[in-house]
Amino acid sequence: MNLNGALLAIDAGNSKTDAAVLARDGTVLGEARGGGFQPPVVGVEAAVDVLAEIVGRAWEAAGGGTLPPAFARVAACLANADLPVEEEELAAALTARGWSRSTRVHNDTFALLRAGVDEPRGVAVVCGAGINCAGMLPDGRTARFPALGKISGDWGGGGGLAEEALWFAARAEDGRGEATALARALPGHFGLPSVYALIEALHRGRLPAERRHELTPVLFRTSAEGDPVARSLVDRLAEEVVAMAAVALGRLGLLDDEAPVVLGGSVLAARHPRLDEGIAERLAAKAPKAVIRVVTAPPVLGAGLLALDAERAGPKAAARLRAHYA
Repeated sequence: MNLNGALLAIDAGNSKTDAAVLARDGTVLGEARGGGFQPPVVGVEAAVDVLAEIVGRAWEAAGGGTLPPAFARVAACLANADLPVEEEELAAALTARGWSRSTRVHNDTFALLRAGVDEPRGVAVVCGAGINCAGMLPDGRTARFPALGKISGDWGGGGGLAEEALWFAARAEDGRGEATALARALPGHFGLPSVYALIEALHRGRLPAERRHELTPVLFRTSAEGDPVARSLVDRLAEEVVAMAAVALGRLGLLDDEAPVVLGGSVLAARHPRLDEGIAERLAAKAPKAVIRVVTAPPVLGAGLLALDAERAGPKAAARLRAHYA
């Protein structure tokens, strides 16, 4: 197969990475999936090594054999590229691999945004393990947040919600806080008799730390059953999502326009009714013309569309790529 002019799209999250080799007409020539992208944990070079293995498999799936990949353009949407300086560092690391002389790195929130809009215009909020927001305009202007956790003013995300739920449950059980059904529901999920037992299991490592994310769905179930504390946390998340979206819309001059607000990530894509209703109500008050879209397509679609945008490949190519991931 002739791969001259092929494009590479990468969406790399904390837990998984997708790579796709594309023709300029939007045809997907080869794909591969692998592990997460975590340069803060393993270092930039080791993290790029993980990408290289996945990219190599996508290249082989496209018919490139075992020769080093060679692409006309690389669009990589990467987790942990939270600051412009980090995007620049990661772009340099990818360029050094010799895959392409035209490499662009974006934070992975931009992949979600581009996957959910017909043109590069609008705002996206992603809420998975963490929370982030990004916006863009066709002229290249963007709006974004550092998204580094509490030190950058963030609240929410699956990990943050789990911690908040556990905090309220612990205080309810020992008497420092108000009563909440979370005090039974959280330890009950793990077959434990009390919040104290859950805290001990987490602290002593009998429950791996990564299993804390299982507490977030329990929080939403407890909220749906009417628990006031759990409901207050869900409502707080709705406020945070809308606060980020409204600020990004304002920065781009879209607050009074009919602009898309794309929602994605495991928490928002789960379509919890109280959260959905809370977001819609609050966004209508701050940006009455905004149009909410929930995206469940794989974000590598957005990375591919960004590559096609840079090539000025046109709407037919974008439609062909969307059809592949429909």
